[in-house]
Amino acid sequence: MRLFWTALGYTSLAVGAAGAFLPLLPATPFLILALYAFSRGSPRIESWLLAHPRWGPLMQDWRHERAISRRAKTASISVILGTPVVTWLLGAGPFVIAAQSAVLVSAALFIATRPDPLRRRIAADE
Repeated sequence: MRLFWTALGYTSLAVGAAGAFLPLLPATPFLILALYAFSRGSPRIESWLLAHPRWGPLMQDWRHERAISRRAKTASISVILGTPVVTWLLGAGPFVIAAQSAVLVSAALFIATRPDPLRRRIAADE
């Protein structure tokens, strides 16, 4: 079973890393899935991901508080807002854009309603 979780972790990490550079592919959900999979398959890689200079703080915020930083919320929602426009420019029909928009609005609402990380709020107050 460890092999399954490790393979899922690597696959999710690869897709998440690609999503950091490709505008229509979300990075965060795949990185969270990678963290979950590595926690069951490879504690060494899980530790590396939590200590990663770019992704580590985001993963720690999610793991400890189920929180998303304002910067990550702003970036995510900006991409979400632009995605239907890109889809339209690529020639998708109205049904596809409407279905995509319904899913993306749900995702944006979920992201927007997550709290800011407590440790960052405390640091900002000091």
